[in-house]
Amino acid sequence: MSEHRNESATLDEFPPAGEEVQSDSEGGAMAQESPKNSAAEIPVTSNGQLEDSHEHSFNRDLKRSLPVGLGLSETKITSHGFDSTKEGVVEAGPFPGGRAQQKSGPVVLADEVKNPAMEKLELVRKWSLNTYKCTRQIISEKLGRGSRTVDLELEAQIDILRDNKKKYENILKLAQTLSTQLFQMVHTQRQLGDAFADLSLKSLELHEEFGYNADTQKLLAKNGETLLGAINFFIANVNTLVNKTIEDTLLTVKQYESARIEYDAYRTDLEELNLGPRDANTLPKIEQSQQLFQVHKEKYDKMRNDVSIKLKFLEENKVKVLHNQLVLFHNAIAAYFAGNQKQLEQTLKQFHIKLKTPGADAPSWLEEQ
Repeated sequence: MSEHRNESATLDEFPPAGEEVQSDSEGGAMAQESPKNSAAEIPVTSNGQLEDSHEHSFNRDLKRSLPVGLGLSETKITSHGFDSTKEGVVEAGPFPGGRAQQKSGPVVLADEVKNPAMEKLELVRKWSLNTYKCTRQIISEKLGRGSRTVDLELEAQIDILRDNKKKYENILKLAQTLSTQLFQMVHTQRQLGDAFADLSLKSLELHEEFGYNADTQKLLAKNGETLLGAINFFIANVNTLVNKTIEDTLLTVKQYESARIEYDAYRTDLEELNLGPRDANTLPKIEQSQQLFQVHKEKYDKMRNDVSIKLKFLEENKVKVLHNQLVLFHNAIAAYFAGNQKQLEQTLKQFHIKLKTPGADAPSWLEEQ
């Protein structure tokens, strides 16, 4: 039993990994110096082997006495029977029962994980490629080298629309000038009527003469205000037609022209690829170009159909609006210069025009209190 105790002590008091185990005599001395060490008392079986229940406790106590530089994840402590030549040897390696050290390496993203930065980069790349193709197509057309798709009937309608828009804008500008000048004239006539009325009260000799002129100027100012209301109504409706309805249609026309340029650009690319050789390298490019060409062809056909529909509805709406506005303008001007006050008022009622009386928008004295 004494020999067994000496060898048990040698298992407890061995040097750090990489050094040889001390002799039995030194182990016995160390066992006497620390008789209360729990790791020195290791029960064995009848065959002279360590019990498994105490092996883990032995390893844990021994690992606490190891140097700091030798981590738990890098250390493995092995114990063998008395017949083994590797008693109490500390070996470097992953500790059993602990976590293995993770190996560093490239991080591979799963297929379902999407990177927003990569998606944006792909969109920018496609946009840049599309912009390059369209710019090249525009330059080729201006230089007379590239071919363009032309719908003669649709292009003629678009040209007429743009020309009419310029003419309507000119009419609108002149009508606004007339409205401004008429407003100044009405304001002058009203002031002149007030001046005649004041002199009629102060000049007894010319009382009747000043009175006649005062009534005439006030009547002209009233009729001028009625005519001004009709002209402003005409301006508002024509402005809506020119700057909203027609402008919306021209915006669709611009989208159609952009789709046409894209269509021609990808059509030209496909034609160039078809004229070249067909091999393993060019066939995938031709197939991809064919798919892109088909996508832009469908977009071009859709935009052309949209423009045709909008031009049709615009023409119907334009005829209806301008018919009413031109009748109003004519009747109002004719009644004003004919001095037919009743006809002028009837014209405003016909088109449901309500005049704003001076000072109607101002709050009353009761509301101000």
